[in-house]
Amino acid sequence: MSEQTQDHQSLISKAGFETRAIHAGYEPDPTTGAVIPPIFATSTYKQDGVGGLRGGYEYSRSANPTRTALEGNLAALEEGERAFAFASGLAAEDTLVRSTCRPGDHVVIPDDAYGGTYRLFDKVERAWGVEHTPAPVSDIDRVRAAIRPGQTKLVWLETPTNPLLNIGDIEALASVAHEAGALLVVDNTFASPYLQQPLTLGADVVVHSTTKYAGGHSDVVGGALVVRGHDLAEQVAFHQNAIGAVAGPFDAFLTLRGLKTLGVRMDRHCDNAEKVVEFLTEDRRVDSVIYPGLIEHPGHRIASRQMKRYGGMVSFRVSGGEEQALAVCERTEVFTLGESLGGVESLIEHPGRMTHASVAGTALEVPADLVRLSVGIETVEDLVADLDRALG
Repeated sequence: MSEQTQDHQSLISKAGFETRAIHAGYEPDPTTGAVIPPIFATSTYKQDGVGGLRGGYEYSRSANPTRTALEGNLAALEEGERAFAFASGLAAEDTLVRSTCRPGDHVVIPDDAYGGTYRLFDKVERAWGVEHTPAPVSDIDRVRAAIRPGQTKLVWLETPTNPLLNIGDIEALASVAHEAGALLVVDNTFASPYLQQPLTLGADVVVHSTTKYAGGHSDVVGGALVVRGHDLAEQVAFHQNAIGAVAGPFDAFLTLRGLKTLGVRMDRHCDNAEKVVEFLTEDRRVDSVIYPGLIEHPGHRIASRQMKRYGGMVSFRVSGGEEQALAVCERTEVFTLGESLGGVESLIEHPGRMTHASVAGTALEVPADLVRLSVGIETVEDLVADLDRALG
């Protein structure tokens, strides 16, 4: 990297979020002046002599210029030391566990964790010898009690959680984890780096399913880790290369394209979610609405302190139980019945039968009458009218 490029990126690193989202991690191509990173669809690179790497590239599992641009951008947005892009969010999670844990170690996870995360720890990491204990992220004392001194290596936090939107105090939980010699890992998928930067609050690692708000258009699957601290970054870098579940160049290109509009999209997601919440809270066909922006939400005060706004995810429980919840999910026309979240289009799902089916019958089982919304950026009046019709 030239001195001029270093100076420019240093300037960008101090700029506002939207400026970093557009400019961080990449300089216009010196040959063509291309302002958007090209898709480097290559597996290998010509070396300048034996062991003489040109720009540090030798093989695209180890590094690819398109992926490098994405990783630089993510590190800037999360204010981390380094970022690492993976083929999926779960690939990122598994690589992190392999980087930091060994058989016999222990992890504390949320007691309402994303179903895929629970399945990873319960069915994959447990078989490898890593044990886990669920604890409510909103109860600092219970998280502390779940830690096994000398054995717990990671305290795993989602905030907001999926799908019950519980809030954990990142700063306080970082202190609890560090007192025990553990790392605090924060899954920041629901908030995105636009609404929350956990590393600035004391977290050690941020996890993203970049499939969701980062990509933002439901056209790519990916994951990321962003870390603070040189030694941890070196551990993750080694395992990313050794395990090899990396983001391909086209996936990296699409995710980076999505990140450039993250700020404006998140503002619209939040605007629409607030209007949807207002409608649902006043509707007698709805028993309760779960949204951190509501004053009555038990995590509202903490969310107000550590988040810029409250996000585009809304959950609610319907009158009439599971049968009515399923009916609502099947009746919508503007909200698409589907898994995933964070795209420009609005999605509706029944967590108990869909994204969280893997926790059925466990302590993490979600209520049968729960409906989860990923509120998109459509005309909000159309979204409200659609839910009104679906509620019947």
